[in-house]
Amino acid sequence: MSDPAIPIPASTVLLLRDDPKAGLEVFMVVRHHQIDFASGALVFPGGKGAPGDSDPRLRERCHGADGLTDEQIALRACAIREAFEECGVLLARKSGETTLVGPDVVDAYDAWRPRLDKGEAAISELLEEADLYLALDTLVPYAHWVTPEMMPKRFDTHFYLAMAPEDQLALHDGREHVDSAWLNPGAALTECDEGKWTIIFPTRLNLEKLVPASSAGDAIARAKADDIKTVTPELEKRDDVLYLRIRDDAGYETTEETLENALPK
Repeated sequence: MSDPAIPIPASTVLLLRDDPKAGLEVFMVVRHHQIDFASGALVFPGGKGAPGDSDPRLRERCHGADGLTDEQIALRACAIREAFEECGVLLARKSGETTLVGPDVVDAYDAWRPRLDKGEAAISELLEEADLYLALDTLVPYAHWVTPEMMPKRFDTHFYLAMAPEDQLALHDGREHVDSAWLNPGAALTECDEGKWTIIFPTRLNLEKLVPASSAGDAIARAKADDIKTVTPELEKRDDVLYLRIRDDAGYETTEETLENALPK
């Protein structure tokens, strides 16, 4: 047997807000059907790291970098870059300011989104051009998942929570993603069960993990208090049925699912 594929570093961000009627909502996108991973599935914005995310000069262009390793900065930079590329939300501040940038700045640099997506520019170049600083302090670690060893393509994915800027409009990019919505976690799970959306195992479980939270602030407080365990699902066969299982102490109510149900349909 060949050795397992080496997991590719990746980051995902769960943008949160409070809706007067629906309560806690999270922003989600639907992946294009021609994408090779999780095609057509309902997911959180995110993706694999880019070389520019690891630029050591980024440390000087970040708020909240103190105490973080270079790897931790790169992962958070990836999460912010992906959120900007995929849904037009930029978690950054102008020099000397404490509030996040507004829609005027996002609109002014919208043309950078496809450039970043195609690897034609690095996030550090955008920051220098616009004199901005990544707001790493807005990201709260939420989960850490590594793709099972039997998969040909594997990702080492760090999930983060962040409050969505109130005056920035989140919207799918129309390239990698063909639809988007703000969804209450419980309602999203119900709609998935009813067949409105397709969903993959990690996304489902991380939605379930949000359900007990009464608000975005509560979800973030719970994440800050959480002892995050690395989750690597494993296959287990019982009575001729294949199950995808995760460790029991990872903080999820669901710890297994049949492989048939775990994969998007």
